[in-house]
Amino acid sequence: MDRFIIEGPTRLEGDVEIGGAKNAVLPLMAAALLTRGESVIENVPDLQDVRSFSLLLETLGATCRREDHVLTIDTRGVTASEAPYELVRKMRASIYVLGPLLAAHGAARVSLPGGCAWGPRPVNLHLEGLAALGAELALDQGYIEATSTKRLRGGRFRFEPSSVGATANVLMAAVLAAGESDLENCACEPEISQLATALVEAGARIDGIGTPQMHVRGVDSLDPIHHRAMADRIEAGTFLTAVAVAGGHVRIRRCEPDHLEAIVSVLQAMGCEIDTAGDTLTIEVDRRLQPVEVVTRSYPGFPTDMQAQVMAACAVADGTSFVTETIYLDRFTHVAELRRFGADLRLDGSTAIVFGTEQLQGAPVMATDLRASAALVLAGIAAEGTTQVNRVYHIDRGYERIETKLQALGARIHREQY
Repeated sequence: MDRFIIEGPTRLEGDVEIGGAKNAVLPLMAAALLTRGESVIENVPDLQDVRSFSLLLETLGATCRREDHVLTIDTRGVTASEAPYELVRKMRASIYVLGPLLAAHGAARVSLPGGCAWGPRPVNLHLEGLAALGAELALDQGYIEATSTKRLRGGRFRFEPSSVGATANVLMAAVLAAGESDLENCACEPEISQLATALVEAGARIDGIGTPQMHVRGVDSLDPIHHRAMADRIEAGTFLTAVAVAGGHVRIRRCEPDHLEAIVSVLQAMGCEIDTAGDTLTIEVDRRLQPVEVVTRSYPGFPTDMQAQVMAACAVADGTSFVTETIYLDRFTHVAELRRFGADLRLDGSTAIVFGTEQLQGAPVMATDLRASAALVLAGIAAEGTTQVNRVYHIDRGYERIETKLQALGARIHREQY
């Protein structure tokens, strides 16, 4: 098992390039199951979740080949329809294969998903949406069993509440359903828009991309997917916030600033100077941060996947901040670990009250999930002394070589086995 050793504090200086978005790549990989042939996805990050999803596709009969950051998926050998527990338990995104398998092969048996340790993420919207398209569904010994004796049929479904995962799953099923489907209160995250765009490029007929209401006219078949994954807005936001916490001057290159407006707005309110030029954001921080109030919302609001990182920034602000979580109400496992740095945080229901302290102190801490681990790394860079972040396999699920990128910015961080 690996851990990070960090010596702080360190200001960050230089340039960093943002990789492809895991949350865009995984549904694109699942969408390949809707087709027969070789799908090609470009700008694919080298992450544990991508490797795990590739193994899942290979278990179904596909072949996956990676060259640098290009992933080729050949689905001509797909005959199996079961996604087993030993693979699905590793990440929640595995449920993305449910809709495509059902639509393309008429059956799917998918283990209830695993992933990060915090909080329930019910799959009821996935199942209700597929049922609205004519699927027959049952739960059996921890597996979702979905069948369709005939081709799925178009239908109407409203996501309540809006759900990124369920929107992706039902949309992928609807593109091969007979007739027309109306999907209401869809997630508007950029990753969903990219999935819909890639499906249209493959022959799907989808109106309303990027809006809460999508209209789908089913087609008989799709061509293989060929698409370039968008830049990872959460990775970009994490590096922006790292500079906010540690101070410095950094250019965030190959990002998509339009996707980062909510994050940039919060950091600017905290006193960060941020400029945009094409696909580059430049951030400069040379003074103590100001307190802020943050509420997580569905896109285009402040993303829940940045809540832990911004809380690390609030921990060193000059005053009291309030961070309210509205998406996953118990996503606060990082609070106890941030306290080990000397951060003064209190929980009041779904709101964290953060009393800023002038200097954090290095400490041994334990990563509990993907984004929490990023927050601990950020705190360690700003903290006085040595920080040891254990169980960094969490961070490897969503950040490619984060320690190497931070080293290039001047952070004193290295990986070691223990």
